[in-house]
Amino acid sequence: MTGAARAARGRRIVDMFGAEPDRLERLTLDAAGLHLDLSKQAWTLEGLDAALALARACGVEEARARLFGGERVNRSEGRAVLHPALRAPEGARFRAGGEAVSGDVEAVRDAMRDFAEGVRTGAVLSAAGRPFRTIINIGIGGSDLGPRLVHEALRALDGWLELRFASNVDGHDIAAALHGLDPAETLVVVVSKTFTTQETMANAAAARDWLRAGLGKRGDQHLAAVSAAPEAAAKFGVSPDRVFAFRDWVGGRFSVWSPVGLSCAARFGWARWSAFLDGAAAMDRHFVETPLERNAPVLMALAQVFNANGLGRRARAVVPYAQRLRLLPAFLQQLEMESNGKSVTADGKPVPRPTAPAVFGDAGTNGQHAFFQLLHQGTDVIPVDFIGVARSEEGPEGAQTKLLANLLAQAEALMIGRSEAEVRRELEAKGLDRVTLDELAPQRTFPGDRPSTLILMERLTPEALGALLALYEHKTFVEGVLWGINSFDQWGVELGKVLAGRILPELEGAAEGAHDPSTAALIARLRG
Repeated sequence: MTGAARAARGRRIVDMFGAEPDRLERLTLDAAGLHLDLSKQAWTLEGLDAALALARACGVEEARARLFGGERVNRSEGRAVLHPALRAPEGARFRAGGEAVSGDVEAVRDAMRDFAEGVRTGAVLSAAGRPFRTIINIGIGGSDLGPRLVHEALRALDGWLELRFASNVDGHDIAAALHGLDPAETLVVVVSKTFTTQETMANAAAARDWLRAGLGKRGDQHLAAVSAAPEAAAKFGVSPDRVFAFRDWVGGRFSVWSPVGLSCAARFGWARWSAFLDGAAAMDRHFVETPLERNAPVLMALAQVFNANGLGRRARAVVPYAQRLRLLPAFLQQLEMESNGKSVTADGKPVPRPTAPAVFGDAGTNGQHAFFQLLHQGTDVIPVDFIGVARSEEGPEGAQTKLLANLLAQAEALMIGRSEAEVRRELEAKGLDRVTLDELAPQRTFPGDRPSTLILMERLTPEALGALLALYEHKTFVEGVLWGINSFDQWGVELGKVLAGRILPELEGAAEGAHDPSTAALIARLRG
């Protein structure tokens, strides 16, 4: 693919449409209700073919079969990776390491449904005999980002329950979540895979103390938990019938489909939650059944690898032109950078090429007034994923049309740019003198030739949201296969946790330990 990337450097994207009459046909496709346009990417069709050959040489199809077959693809932890089993329809036959798991998935899903619907309808009452009016979801990382994104994306749907989130160990976060609430009408859902995560347990203890202060020991009846360690949740005070378990083959950043989504299921109702799962399952089928040439996650992964490794582009912007998807970039930061931010291969050798680019972004049109200057005229070429929603009934008449006009204009402008000659003609027509022309024309020139992918959904429904998140999950997996890394562990987050555990007692008054001079001085300053 390196040779194809070199060839692409000498050609402008906009010129490829004329040179390749079937470019649009080959690089646009529909998948699970989403429309994707990758025709503004930097590859020629010859480059696309080289990328597809790379995917086959790296064994993407075989790796996909191992993933869905429940093999231990997370080699460093000896685990299968089976988040697709969580959204599969009833009757699926997923196995993890040879063990049948779909029956357990369906049993937990049924229990989750009964509890979520009970809370939503008022059949499950508080200790004071009242319906719950507010749910607080306490978690961090995948236990927070997924449910928070789903809530933000679907919150326009009707529902009378209020849903709040607390994730940061900064005391402001849990204080803000609890502010103004009545303990007698508040349900706290603690989401932690291990039930040992420092930030989550600190916030959970604060919420439990708040419930007990208002309700006495009965306050524990307002606790529910989602964990792969149900015994630890029960020890914390959660009634066993309100602990919803998931298995260790569900990674945190892939877990929103599990009981991790309990709060959202209660907020929006089980029919909508099921539709969210169905959208993801439809993308799973597309990923498994579709040839690589028309496979949406595969093509998106190949475009990223082409940019990152072939063209040396070390960042990517994600810009959803939908305010309700404004948290998508944050969700993808964890999904992609925690999964593929690796410098060692799955067999322990140094990675011979760069891996995951940095991901950043914000909702359009807000991003246009923030970082788009860098996208259009910065010294680095930064590919962009645009996400659009064709139809929306929210807001004043004409607002959605204006939003879509900005979306299409930005993608086009990044590709076509504006030449200095064109700028000079415009300025000359305004009567500017030569000195001013020479000064202003370069500043108003846009180099263009900046690649993007556009993903379009008809409406932002639960199904479309599920398909979109599953699309990015599979894209991330394919990239890991191409780079030869394990996308499903995250050892890089462990060292800081270990050191924080050592430093905390010192800040609380214990004897100081051995540290580098800078850290030791800062500990001494904070202790003083």
